Amino acid sequence: MSTTAIQASPWAPFKSKIFSALWLSGMISTIGVRMHEVGAGWLMTSLTSDPLMVALVQTATTLPIFLFALPAGAIADVVSKRKLLIVVQILMAIVAGILTYIVYKGTITPALLLLFIFALGTGAAFVAPAKQAIVPQLIPKEELQSAIALNSVGFNLSRAIGPAIAGILITTVGIAAPFAFNAVSFLFIIGALLLWCPFRVIGDLPKERIPGAIMTGLRYVRYSPPLKATFWKAFAFFISASAFWALLPLLVKTELQGDAKLFGLLIGMIGLGAVLGAILLPRVKSILNPQRLVTISSLLLMVVFIVSASLQIKELIMLVCIIFGACWVWVLSTFNVSAQLALPDWIRARGLAIYLMVFFGSMSLGSIVWGLVASQFDICNALAISAFTLGVGTFLARKCELNQGKVLDLSPSTHWPEPIVVVDSECEKNMLHERSPVMVTVEYKIDKSDVKTFLSLMYKLGRVRKQYGAYTWDIMQESDQPDTFVEHFMDASWLEHLRHHKRVTSEDRELQKQIHALHQGDEPPKVRHFLGS
Repeated sequence: MSTTAIQASPWAPFKSKIFSALWLSGMISTIGVRMHEVGAGWLMTSLTSDPLMVALVQTATTLPIFLFALPAGAIADVVSKRKLLIVVQILMAIVAGILTYIVYKGTITPALLLLFIFALGTGAAFVAPAKQAIVPQLIPKEELQSAIALNSVGFNLSRAIGPAIAGILITTVGIAAPFAFNAVSFLFIIGALLLWCPFRVIGDLPKERIPGAIMTGLRYVRYSPPLKATFWKAFAFFISASAFWALLPLLVKTELQGDAKLFGLLIGMIGLGAVLGAILLPRVKSILNPQRLVTISSLLLMVVFIVSASLQIKELIMLVCIIFGACWVWVLSTFNVSAQLALPDWIRARGLAIYLMVFFGSMSLGSIVWGLVASQFDICNALAISAFTLGVGTFLARKCELNQGKVLDLSPSTHWPEPIVVVDSECEKNMLHERSPVMVTVEYKIDKSDVKTFLSLMYKLGRVRKQYGAYTWDIMQESDQPDTFVEHFMDASWLEHLRHHKRVTSEDRELQKQIHALHQGDEPPKVRHFLGS
């Protein structure tokens, strides 16, 4: 088989034994999580009939990721991702075991249930960025999209299998059974992680501190057009699409007069639709670009919501659940790939954490909103309104282009020369990293006819400088020599400036080549470094 054929195969990542082990154990663990979600949703409907309390189950699941994903991503970029995942999975297994015992004893209350859901959601918040960020370490770069798609297939196979099993166990064994399975399922992924021995990359610079790493992540996203476009489009979609997840338990119980088995079956239909959607995804992507794929999926979901609101026929609801699952995985995988492509390795976990914040924050806020709407009106009207707002959001976000990072080369370029520093003593050398702030100036000579092009390129470079850590940047023109321009920017410390050097990509090198081509004279632009005393 040729190399090209191997790269083109959607199953190529399974050549990696550790990817296969983590994929299989992850699917088992996700089955447990899906069973827990069905059990929690149905248990809450048994404890209370308040639509807001039922919707808060979704909020308690997703809100922790909105609150904690960014610090979790910063930690994952700084410490060993493997150790972080193992420790958090052990803690989640303990919490899930305690919840199982309380449910089995029958002493659970709505408030206590929400507290345990929130605790497990917090664990998921610390797992998710690290788990997504390790994927490029397991397989070659050219197999990344296939690996993301396979993870999506595993996730949605779990979504199809888990709820159906949960519904059967609740009606035959008892409400505690899904929670017990979830507690045990964490052991599988812990075992797979113990088998993984990743290569350690030892850098020549000290590790970032967590607060600074968080600010770096936020700054990178702020000055990244590809990420901002992806996040705005994701928010516009998820804020309305969350209505279906939040209100489905009540739709089953009050409108369809169903039981836990029907609820699990419908969730299973969503999972089945997601699996079919993942299988069809390569063909769909060959026909539709990411923009059109998200737009068409949103229009189909509007139809799903309207049909669910107006026609309470079980067989029809099963069909629309399959459609919902397919559209959901198309949109989710499209946003995930768009975010991955816009992130270099050094900040991948933090960037994905912010994407997860947008995703789960939108889901949490949406669940609260649609729970309140359903309380004031009714479930069917809430679904109809969400269909309308989904259409509005799709229209407003139509100019946010996805997959902008696909054409970018974000690999480290290492083309910046190491800056030279003269020190008088060993003590001064040891204190060099803490010297603050650092100002860098670059002097250019530009012909009058090239000024407009030069300034356009420089403003792009200025955005990149800020993305990598500069907290001020400007370009100045000399008054008595109008062909002389001086760029200046400031980093927080000498250590941060050295990190700035490490973060420069091949894409940045090409931009700087275009700028330097406009520079006049035999000597390159003069670069000077100034250190705070």
